[in-house]
Amino acid sequence: MSASGGYGKPRVCAGIVGHGELSLGAGVAKVLEAMIVAGGGRFRGIRYIASSDPDQAQWGATAVRPEGLLLDKRVREGFAQLAPLGLSFDAWVYHPQLGELVDLARAFPATKIVLNHVGGPIGLGRYKGKRDAVFADWSARIRELAACPNVHVKLGGLGMRMFGFDFHEGQLPPSSEQLATAWRPYVETCISAFGPARAMFESNFPVDKGSYGYGVFWNACKRLAQGASAADKADLFHGTASRFYRLGL
Repeated sequence: MSASGGYGKPRVCAGIVGHGELSLGAGVAKVLEAMIVAGGGRFRGIRYIASSDPDQAQWGATAVRPEGLLLDKRVREGFAQLAPLGLSFDAWVYHPQLGELVDLARAFPATKIVLNHVGGPIGLGRYKGKRDAVFADWSARIRELAACPNVHVKLGGLGMRMFGFDFHEGQLPPSSEQLATAWRPYVETCISAFGPARAMFESNFPVDKGSYGYGVFWNACKRLAQGASAADKADLFHGTASRFYRLGL
């Protein structure tokens, strides 16, 4: 309906990211091929949740995954099916697992990967009150990952409780100024490492709505992008995503 042009200029769902169970190994190729057909020219890749931490129950994580999933031989056999089909990979891991993603990216340089939610620096559980130490470890891994040219990064998701921010506990919702101040070290580190051409803002809604409003989030992003050139802003807000997901917008 959106593509018809009869409902205005926005092209809703111009690209689709689905899921394929990579532990099927080479057998996942049939699943991927079926989704390409079902997507009617819109299917772009899969999102595969590999996030795993002993303390994740403390922040209400619902996806319980085995440790070392991205290193698993069978999973990598499935991962190897993506590039031949022209498909990308959305990766969701916590910061202690970033080394595994670095290893995966190096092993499959032809596969386009995008790291979700700035790489998940944990702020709860055994990491609560250790933000500086976590930031040092996380930022080092981010720079290591950015050295892989096939990897991009999404700037968002910081409204989830696992990051350790307390915006959801306030009597009033946070302002865009408050969000930008809290997030600036993470967003600027990612942009500095990857460059605007491999970084994209992401809303992560409705998951993040427990911490702030949708409009406030985007205003915070605008504050974080202040000072960037027009070309860099264009990349951060739509260009990088359009290229990565082959949207042609």
